[in-house]
Amino acid sequence: MDRLQLLEYWLKALYPDQPCTLSPASADASFRRYFRVSLPGKTLIVMDAPPQQEDCRPFLHAASIFSRASVHVPAIVAQDLNQGFLLLSDLGTTTYLQALTAAPENANWLYQDAIDALIKIQCASQKNIFPEYDRALLARELALFPDWYMTRHLHAPPDDDQKNTLKTVFNLILANNLAQPQVFVHRDYHSRNLMVSTPNPGIIDFQDAVLGPITYDLVSLLKDAYIQWEEAQILDWMIRYWEKARHAGLPVATDFSIFYRDFEWMGVQRHLKVLGIFARLCYRDNKPTYLQDMPAVMQYLRQTCERYSELHPLSRLLDQLEDRQPETSYTF
Repeated sequence: MDRLQLLEYWLKALYPDQPCTLSPASADASFRRYFRVSLPGKTLIVMDAPPQQEDCRPFLHAASIFSRASVHVPAIVAQDLNQGFLLLSDLGTTTYLQALTAAPENANWLYQDAIDALIKIQCASQKNIFPEYDRALLARELALFPDWYMTRHLHAPPDDDQKNTLKTVFNLILANNLAQPQVFVHRDYHSRNLMVSTPNPGIIDFQDAVLGPITYDLVSLLKDAYIQWEEAQILDWMIRYWEKARHAGLPVATDFSIFYRDFEWMGVQRHLKVLGIFARLCYRDNKPTYLQDMPAVMQYLRQTCERYSELHPLSRLLDQLEDRQPETSYTF
């Protein structure tokens, strides 16, 4: 019996006297699948997470923590952890990405809502609730860049000089990011994981939540791989976040220039990781559509590397990989 049949039997047992139909809702970058369950007078979402590849318990844990932070996450209607099934409330059919693509003039209020929800999550932060986004985890993520982007995607494994460059730059990135204040981190707080809903936003795909650097989720939101904004607009939203975060008592740097640098350097970490992950999704998991989002991520990475003298060696390495000549840029 395949998993779809198992899922249908499970739902029939939950709703034996009600007609029930399934339709695909979405899929993500893991082995999880989501279906919309249509019942008389309502819809629900069912998560199919094969136990051999996925563990539903982190999702349940994070849903409980985030719900207590007064943000809008799916309610748990039913669960079968042995089979890897969760039945959830339906947060709607429109992602932020869809809404912003269709009507970019709505960006300001959508991003303000997302920033307000992010601050609520961060204000709820405590130690010993989520795993720590520690040096080992950050370093494993950085290693995705040489292992998957360089070696597998470009067929250009790093030579000894490039390995030394990466080691030096990675240590600088890690030192900066580990020195930042620690808060709850969603880890993929972007336009595909935010739903237009009431209350807004609905937040999904939070099962990998950790305790980590305060700028991480803001980078995910504002330097999104799937939708891009002018730097002036990003800066405006950053300032609005920073002012609200200070007012809420979050431990952001009191000097905005320091906060901005922390944000930029956190972005370098995330963009290196994302380039590696997109390559891995293509070549290991047979999801080649992620390759189309690489250029935007590379643009974010290059812009930041060219701004900071400590990151110029990484910028030159990127030039080597893309067979580009270095461009003149301002240095901070």
